[in-house]
Amino acid sequence: MAEPIPPITLPPAQNPVQEGEWLQVALLSWLNQEFIPEDANEHIAKRAAQIFVRQRMEGENDLGSLVMAIVTEMESFDFSNSFFGEFTVANAVSDLLLDSLGIDRCCGQ
Repeated sequence: MAEPIPPITLPPAQNPVQEGEWLQVALLSWLNQEFIPEDANEHIAKRAAQIFVRQRMEGENDLGSLVMAIVTEMESFDFSNSFFGEFTVANAVSDLLLDSLGIDRCCGQ
């Protein structure tokens, strides 16, 4: 039987606001490249970054918990003018964070 992938823990936040600014820019770029640039993408990236920053300021370092917080809080976001949904956004955030840390998205190493 395959071994479960261990949780991924981000380094403690040194500057959560700066992390959020980076995430907002990176996520907006990803959203615009994934389909087409839309005005809604800016709002999506901003909201996801706000959630991320607040979670990091509260001391959350577990990637899985961060992703679930984004999914949960983005459920109330109006995605009607977008190709995306809360799961796509949260997964993209996870991928961007893993890439920034040099962690393989496939297997967590």
